[in-house]
Amino acid sequence: MKKRHLEVNLKEGKPLAAYLYLPRVDSEKSARTEQAGEGLLVDYAADGRPIGIEITAPELVTITVLNELLERLGFERLRPEEAAPLQAA
Repeated sequence: MKKRHLEVNLKEGKPLAAYLYLPRVDSEKSARTEQAGEGLLVDYAADGRPIGIEITAPELVTITVLNELLERLGFERLRPEEAAPLQAA
């Protein structure tokens, strides 16, 4: 099982998009996606478990908002070192 990690894509040094991978089996793919607030999409596995959060507007999404979503989904909040790539961008 893969651990949670954050990936940030930059364009000319500015955040373009980000993806928070949630724990999942390596071969697991998204079966459906739901809007979870401005600039946030949640990907779900076929069995309904959340497997990732797409951050489509990093400039609009704060770490507080992201942590609130994680808690609603039943996950622990991001630790400062996990959020660092998004904050640095």
